[in-house]
Parts: sequence; C-alpha cells; structure tokens
Amino acid sequence: MKNSKLNRTQEFCCALSIVLVVFIAHTIAVAQTPNSHAAQVHEHLQKAAEYLKANDANSAIQEFNAVLALDPKNTDAYTNLGVIAFFQRDYQGAAKNLHKALAIQPALVKAQALLGICERRMGDPAAHALLEKSFARLKDVPLRIQVGMELAELDEDEGDTGGTISVMKTLVDIAPDNVDVLFMAQRVYSELADDTLNKLAILAPGSARMQLVIAEHLINAGDLPKAIEHYRRALQIDPRLPGVHFELGEAILQSSPSDPAVQAEAQKELETAIANEGDSAKAESALGAIAMSQSDSNKAAAYYQRAYQLDPHDVQAQLGLAKIMMAQQKPQEAIKYLKAAVESDPLNGETHYRLGLAYRDLKMTDDAAKEMRLFQEIKQAKDRVQELYRQMNRNPGLPNDDVSGTEEAK
Repeated sequence: MKNSKLNRTQEFCCALSIVLVVFIAHTIAVAQTPNSHAAQVHEHLQKAAEYLKANDANSAIQEFNAVLALDPKNTDAYTNLGVIAFFQRDYQGAAKNLHKALAIQPALVKAQALLGICERRMGDPAAHALLEKSFARLKDVPLRIQVGMELAELDEDEGDTGGTISVMKTLVDIAPDNVDVLFMAQRVYSELADDTLNKLAILAPGSARMQLVIAEHLINAGDLPKAIEHYRRALQIDPRLPGVHFELGEAILQSSPSDPAVQAEAQKELETAIANEGDSAKAESALGAIAMSQSDSNKAAAYYQRAYQLDPHDVQAQLGLAKIMMAQQKPQEAIKYLKAAVESDPLNGETHYRLGLAYRDLKMTDDAAKEMRLFQEIKQAKDRVQELYRQMNRNPGLPNDDVSGTEEAK
C-alpha cells in the first residue's frame, strides 16, 4: 500500500494547513488578555500568522520562538513549530515540539495525530498507539482520513488484517466518495478475498463451497454457462447447501430470459429454494419477473406482493408492483412504489426512468424531466463502469436498467 501516500499528498497538505490555522486562531484568542506580557505574546503570534499566510515559515518560526521565550509553556507555539517542521519533513524536530506540547497538555488530539504520523515516519513503535487513539477522537475529517490511512497501512505492515479492515470500514463510512480511500479499501478487501480463497482451495478443494466460489467468479467474468455448471456440481456434492438453488435459478434465467424452457427451469429452482429454505423476497420477485415476461399480470402481482410483504425495501418487488400499476393506468399508485424504490436504490436507473414516465402521465413536466435526466446520467455512468470492467475482463454485476416495453427515454 506504499503507493497510496503519493496520491494523498495534496489532501494531507490541506489537512495540515487547516490544523495550522486552527492552532494559530486558538493561540491568538487565548493570548488576548489585558496585560503587557500577554500583549507581547499576542503581537508575536499575530506576526507569525501573517508570515505563515505569506509562506514565510522561517520568519514564523522566529516569532513562535519569541512566544516561547515569553511563555515557555505555550502549547500552541510548540504545536505550530511541530507542524512547520513536519511540512519541512523534519520529523525529529516536529516530534520534539509536539512532545513538548503534549507534556503540557496531553489532550491535544491534533498534536497526538501529527506526532503519531511523525513517529511512524521514523519507525517508532509508539506510533501505533498514538494513531489509534487520535483516529478515534479526531473531529477534523481531512486529518482523520490521513491518520486512518496511516493506521491502516501500519496495521497491514504488522500483519493485523482485522485492524486494517476495521479502520478501512470506518474510513469508507466517513469518506464514501474519497477516491484514495476507495482504492485502498478495494485493495484490502481484494487481498482478504484472495487469502481466504487460497485457504479454502487448500483445505477443501473438492467441496461444495469451492464449487460455489468458482461459480461466483464465473458470474463476475460473465460466463453464465460455466457458472451454471458449477452451481449444479455444488448441489450434487451437497443438495442442502443454502442459497444455491436461488443463485442457480437466477443464473439460468439470466442466460436466456425470454426462452420459455429456460423460464420453466429457472422457476423450478426458485420454487425449490423457497421449499427448502423458506420464504424469500428475492425468490418471490424473481418468480414475479418470470410471470410478467409471460404476460400473466395477476400471478406476477401475487408474487410481487408476497415479496413486498416479506421485505418492503426489495427494489425488484417495488419496481414490479409499479409496472403493474402503470399497466393498469394507475400512475399515482405506481409513484408510491417508485419513490420507495429510488430511496432503496438511488442509483437504479430504471426506477428513475419509470418514475419519469409516471410523472409525465400526471402532467408533472418538471418532475418528469428531472427523473429522465437522472436516468440518463446513471446510464452513462454505468456504461463507463462497464467499459472499465470490460478492460479488466470482469462483470461489474450492475443491474441492467431494463426499460423494455416502454418508449425510449428522450
């Protein structure tokens, strides 16, 4: 994960500049007391702030040292000197000043964070405790992201896979759109998946689970026929293996959705899944889709209603019921299900498309245009993802925005 540091340089500098400004603002506020000694401190701090704005670090250092000559226990001066030293890659100098700040005021969480990063740069084992403690307490999001990335890399270096995954999960939660966080997370998860797959292959190469793993990899590669073959092998080894009948039914149906023979075969597997494992919203929705493709709207409605009762957030059930409402010329009722589907899956293009059609039927022109625009944007984004995955010879597993049976979006 060493290369990830290069991609985070700009963000880290931004985080440190925020820290620096906050420290200076706090220092100036504290220094404003009505005596001449404090007034001198305030004057030096004011000058330091001006020098830093002008990118004159050397002059700022002189002013902070002047502050310490007047007030040897000024934690903000020590912290700012530590930050400046960090910018200059003088990690020993930075650590020295940050240690002094923390010796006076141990609760300075930003100083803890920067000291942890310095100590990691210097290979000090104490880095881990500081990074872990500050990561849990930091409120400054950019700095917390940087500390989290450092901590995750350190955990990985120390062979603590669980620690790395825990930190990355938190980072994805607090920065879901951060490209560097997403890159590192997929790398961590991919490495974990590879490790567990290797262990499974060694411990149980002929097991039903191994066949299931192979089938799932083939699905990701877009090879449905071979995936179906391995799903069947898994069931031959262990007929009671949970989830396989449903997965097999879906794979069969995707192989040729409009073929009656394929539909019948898929339906058999889906019904077996329900019989063996109990009610399932996903299985009921899949059966509803088969009934819809056979133009049996009553049976489809019954399946979708069961799915919706089992899981009111099942997008396919919501969409299926909306399609039936639209077919019955009930756009207002369809909107209820479509809005729920958008809330359940905001990036499902079909839901936006069909919601746009429903709005158009109700003469809600602006709302219809907005939903159609969102549909087009999502479709274009998915097309780009599809192309990237094609280059990797993989299937992204994105749901198709099936708008068959309706006029094309304008």
